[in-house]
Amino acid sequence: MRELLVVYLKGFSMGAADVVPGVSGATIALIVGIYDRLIRAITAIDPRELRSGVRIYDSDERRAFLATLERMDVVFLVALGLGILSAVVALSGLMHVAVTTYPVPTYAFFFGLIAASAVVLYDQLDVWTLRRVAVSIAGIVIAAIVTGATETGASHGPVMIFLAGVVAICAMILPGVSGAFFLLILGQYEYMTGVLSEFVDGLVALLDGQSLAPVVETGTVVAIFCVGAAIGLFTMAHVVRRALQAYRGATLAFLVSLMVGALRLPLEEVVANLGETAVGSPVVALLTAIVGCAAVLLVDRYTTDLEYANDR
Repeated sequence: MRELLVVYLKGFSMGAADVVPGVSGATIALIVGIYDRLIRAITAIDPRELRSGVRIYDSDERRAFLATLERMDVVFLVALGLGILSAVVALSGLMHVAVTTYPVPTYAFFFGLIAASAVVLYDQLDVWTLRRVAVSIAGIVIAAIVTGATETGASHGPVMIFLAGVVAICAMILPGVSGAFFLLILGQYEYMTGVLSEFVDGLVALLDGQSLAPVVETGTVVAIFCVGAAIGLFTMAHVVRRALQAYRGATLAFLVSLMVGALRLPLEEVVANLGETAVGSPVVALLTAIVGCAAVLLVDRYTTDLEYANDR
């Protein structure tokens, strides 16, 4: 139980990081020493090997089923997942209030986090080949176009929510790349933090005898996102992992360049909401951006031995 509690707390720290654009839960996994175990556990999951669970009433099948769960490290994944989920639920409401009530310091902080993360990750690419330059340019252009399109009219339909879940979960295996950052690119960050906050509030309101309708409405959106995340974890995550193994330098260059191109969104949000109030002033925006940059650079300074990129 003590080990599971430690894993849960490490998951909570990962979830807390994943709620903030520019901060990667996978980087936290590296820092707390569970990244390799996480990747092994995710890639070991094979539903075909769980068929013995259908006949769990049989003692031999039950032992085989439990042995399979142990080999796949399912208990570790469950404890970690509960920690991540707890942090996301606990902090999503806070982040939604921040982006809607205090957009200037919040988006300026995001800008600093993302910009500094891009600098740190670019620094891991010691050799710049023509292919890396080409994919970097492509990544910047794609992200700038996508963020511009989603900013002017992002869809929140089931297909887009499902896609957001598929893409965002990939950050779990990408140190330096944030799941919340992908939600920002797709124009779903503010919407999803709001929906999750309303879902939790609706569950609490049920205890006071309130209507079930708000829970069903927001819960449907959350469920669609979670289904996308589950599918993405066992499909897209494997694709990205293979890309990192075969073309790590080019893949990393493309992903980091997505971050650079997406800086358009927080910058435009800051400019659009600048005002004469104390929390909306240019000085506050500059200071919070500096704080965001400093936070990333400070973490990088004390985790340089955890770098995972190479020169392939």
